[in-house]
Formats: sequence, C-alpha cells, structure tokens
Amino acid sequence: MKSCNVVAALVFGLAASATCASAELAVSANDGKQVRPGDVPAGPTPDSVSVIDLGHYPPKVLGSVNAPASMIGPPASVAIAPDLSFAIVTGSQKPNPADPNKPIPNDAVSVISLKSPAHPQIVQSVTAGPGASGVSINKAGTLALVASTGDDTISVFSIADSRLTPAGKVQLDAKSRPTDVVLTPGGHTAWVVAQGASKLVELSIKGNQVAKTGAEIASGRMPYGAVITSDGRYIINTNLGGAMDTPAPVRGSHGPHDGTVSVSDLQSHKVVTSVVVGPTPEHVALSADGKYLEVTVANGSASTKADPTYNTVFGLMKVFRVDGSSLAPVATTNTGHWCQGATWSDDGHTILLQCAAEREIEVWRFDGASLKRDTAATLSFQSRPGAIATFKSR
Repeated sequence: MKSCNVVAALVFGLAASATCASAELAVSANDGKQVRPGDVPAGPTPDSVSVIDLGHYPPKVLGSVNAPASMIGPPASVAIAPDLSFAIVTGSQKPNPADPNKPIPNDAVSVISLKSPAHPQIVQSVTAGPGASGVSINKAGTLALVASTGDDTISVFSIADSRLTPAGKVQLDAKSRPTDVVLTPGGHTAWVVAQGASKLVELSIKGNQVAKTGAEIASGRMPYGAVITSDGRYIINTNLGGAMDTPAPVRGSHGPHDGTVSVSDLQSHKVVTSVVVGPTPEHVALSADGKYLEVTVANGSASTKADPTYNTVFGLMKVFRVDGSSLAPVATTNTGHWCQGATWSDDGHTILLQCAAEREIEVWRFDGASLKRDTAATLSFQSRPGAIATFKSR
C-alpha cells in the first residue's frame, strides 16, 4: 500500500509520508441481523464496518462505524479505493419490521471515509438495486460497479472527490441473479457472476459507459464470487453447485453439495481448470503477488453453539499455488463455523478469515507450505463478520 493523504504529507513532511506509505488496511463488513435460535447475544445487533491494521503484526481493529452491511451474498460487498481514502460497502439485506428473524432485500451502498482509519465515517449513502451485493472499483479510482441480485442489474457509479454519482445500469437477463462483478486490471472490461444463469457475463467499459459484449463463460453451476489474476488473463470463481458436467443439485435434497473452483481463460472464454473443494465454497482470495489462492469452504458448518452438531462440524480453508491456469493444493486446515470472507496481508504471510458463528476473525500464518492459526491474535466483533477486502484483493 503506497498511498498517502496528500494534505497530511504536506503538513507533516517526510514523517507523515513514511507513515502513510506503510498503511495496509483491511475493511470488514459485519452483519447484526442474522439471528438464530440459541444465539449469544440473543437478539439483533447493529450492522457495522470495521477498519483493521494489517500492516503490523498482530493485526488490530483501528475503528468501527455503524453502517448497513450483510453476510448474505458473496463476501465481496467491500471495495477499497486505490488511494485508501474511502471504502464502498453494500448491504443486501435490512431488518424486517414484520419479522426480525427474516431480513428483507436492501439496496444500500455506503461510502466510508478512511482518511482517519481510527474514526471511519459514512460520508455518502446511495442506492443500487435490491439485494446489492458484490462491488468493485477500477484501478484509476474513477468507476464503481455494484451487482444486485433482486433486479438482475449492475449499477454504474462514477467517482470524483470520494463521492459516487449514478451513471446508469446494465440490465441482465431475467433471473440472472448477479452476485458479484470484477474488473480486469486495465479497467476496460468487467465480468459479472450471474449465479441464476450459471455463467459469467462480460461487460465493456468506455468511460462511464458500460454494456454487455455478448461474451459469456459457463464456469459452473451457481457461481458465487470471483477474482481476476493480475495479468488479466484468467478469472477464478467459486461454483456452489459444482462443475457444469456434474449432476445438478436436486431441489429439496438434504445435505450440502460439493462445490468447485474454476479457472477460465479470458481470451478463449473457456474453463481450463476445475477443482472440487467441498460443500459451499464461500470465497476466493488471491495473495498480493498472485502466487496463492485462498478458498473459504463452509462445509456445512453454518450453525450456532446451541446446535447439537456444532462441535462435530467445522469449516475448511484451502490454499492453492497458482501457476498460470493451474491450481496445485498446498495446505488445508479446519476452521471455525459459518466462515465467510478472507484476505491476505501484502507479504502473503497472514490471512484474515471471517467466521460468522463465532463473530470472530481468525488470524492465520502461512509459510508457503502450511497454515497455523494464531489464536492469541483473534479479533472479536459484536456482529457477524461477513465480507472483507484490502485494496489489492478487489
């Protein structure tokens, strides 16, 4: 992270520049609406957004602000501006006045100022479509895209002076249910994860003009979240229902279905690698150098401590070595319950893993061959951590 608040640098000189240059922030969106029998605390808690210092070890929470957030949807509802001055956080659900146990769709998009990381503030609230989920910002910091599951749209926002201005919407096919949208490094194209259609959909970008190109990739059944490699050659995404050539999950069937992670070539528009990773792969996160891929697998662990099965199930975290289009398994470990998003430190030695049941972010150390949890470094929250990002992860 080599960004800095210019005003602070001018006022405080070289010392301020050095401090800003060393900044490495992660932003966690925490959901307080998801209430289950046996929960502790028993009732809803406020949604919040927390800023984490990931540039020093152990990581620590610098500050938090109450803001709309949601763990329902892919853990990709946070994006950080290239200059670290703000984050965009979407909220796909909001409390239901008629039944607090059944949240309803929300269209909230919040701009959170990070200029004082210890005191994050909501500086703007706008709307996308209902079920606002995955969000991405281009590398120039001039454009943001938000995927909305409820109306099958991608909302386009121009960015200037840390503020969003609506710039139109891209309408996808009915029942596409877009859960995520990711931009290529050059910012001239983006790819939508159309879960309902079981495909990835390409968008062209010219300034603020965004449109479908007609190119699509059948990546797998029920794709969920995605990342694009730093060279822009491949897109890597999770598929909750597995590969396209496996039987589709039967509606109403019991037990989780093994999901996959697929790698697709953005030149040929074809899947070139597909790896079975386990039931309900929630998230994929690339290390800053692009050499390793983290996969969060729920593994049927979405329970509370009151559930009789709580102590017999666990989540999984898997790390793969990335070599072009190939994924080679490196390490697998058991994790906490109902885990969601994950993100890497810049040096690739620390992984933050959000575990919603425990309301914790687990801190894992990675040495290139194995994973080891640092339990003493665990970060605890009032609400369930459900999405997380650094600038480099989105």
